Amino acid sequence: MADLFLMVGLPGAGKTTYAQKLAKETGAVRFTPDEWHLFLFGDDFHQVEQEIHDSRHNRVEDLMWKVGQDLLQKGVSVILDFGFWVEEQREEKRLEAAALGAETKVCFLDTPLEELLRRLERRAAQNRDDVFSTITEEDMQAWAGLFEPPVNPWRHIRSS
Repeated sequence: MADLFLMVGLPGAGKTTYAQKLAKETGAVRFTPDEWHLFLFGDDFHQVEQEIHDSRHNRVEDLMWKVGQDLLQKGVSVILDFGFWVEEQREEKRLEAAALGAETKVCFLDTPLEELLRRLERRAAQNRDDVFSTITEEDMQAWAGLFEPPVNPWRHIRSS
């Protein structure tokens, strides 16, 4: 049986690092939208209207999930490194994966906001050319207010 791993957490929580490790350990195919988005559109966060950025990002995630569903049907495990900030998003994917015969596992990286802000500051000081270079403290504060930690009883893997 294939597994669907949902990486849950805010930007900078360590989701992609953990997803890379999990992919090596399990052989699952990893889908990280930021990597594809940067390749296709560059770092357009704060560069174009938010609506355009969000539309592009949503299309990348939709394509990844379409390919992910095909893989799950073939018995290949999949890692969706999407963040899944809202319980409704996690439940939707769990139900869709169950319909394909896959089990869903939530990997919740429960990183405190103060640490996320420190990580952003460190990355900014390193002048890294990645998606995090344009995230502000205000962005992170706003997103933390929207985030819904997992509460459903299905299997959780907690990390920080």
